[in-house]
Amino acid sequence: MRQLGLVAGAAATALVAAGAITFAVAGDDGPSDVVPSADSADAGFARDMAVHHQQAVEMSYIVRDRTDDEEVRRLAYDIAQTQANQRGMLLGWLDLWELPKVSADPPMTWMGMGDTASGKDGALMPGMATNAEMERLGTLGGKRAEIFYLQLMTDHHKGGVHMAEGCVRACEVGVEKRLARGMAEAQESEIALMAGMLKERGAAARR
Repeated sequence: MRQLGLVAGAAATALVAAGAITFAVAGDDGPSDVVPSADSADAGFARDMAVHHQQAVEMSYIVRDRTDDEEVRRLAYDIAQTQANQRGMLLGWLDLWELPKVSADPPMTWMGMGDTASGKDGALMPGMATNAEMERLGTLGGKRAEIFYLQLMTDHHKGGVHMAEGCVRACEVGVEKRLARGMAEAQESEIALMAGMLKERGAAARR
């Protein structure tokens, strides 16, 4: 019971931190006077991370319908809400910059990975689940669904951290760099949290 309490406490800390990051960035004055070009890192990150986040939202809502475990459901709800909010901010900036939300270039071109990042079966960017994995998650229930979700989301977060760190290095719009830095920090925290949750369930991350 004490271990469960510690994990629950860690979960609460991670979730509050993620929410605080989104609130703090949303409360900023918005993007600086820099207006990026369509092929900039700023625009590429906004487009690609919006797609990356959308899958995390979908994955989280799937698992909420596949388990009654409150710890997993709470984590999934927070991830869905946080990433949906961040996705709205990213798409809003593209509108503000009057830039397209889609590009003819492959995903991750802004990071110099346009020829390597696109995976098979719908896994367009680092960490993204394949279509088959998403379908499998929707067929599992209980503990099996919890473990598979935590494994998929751990991979997803690792890919997201890689992308966010790329924006911190290459993006020029200050508020976007701050959002990217906050994403990386929050998702690293959640990766550690999910490792503990997997261990509780006799499992581990896939890689």
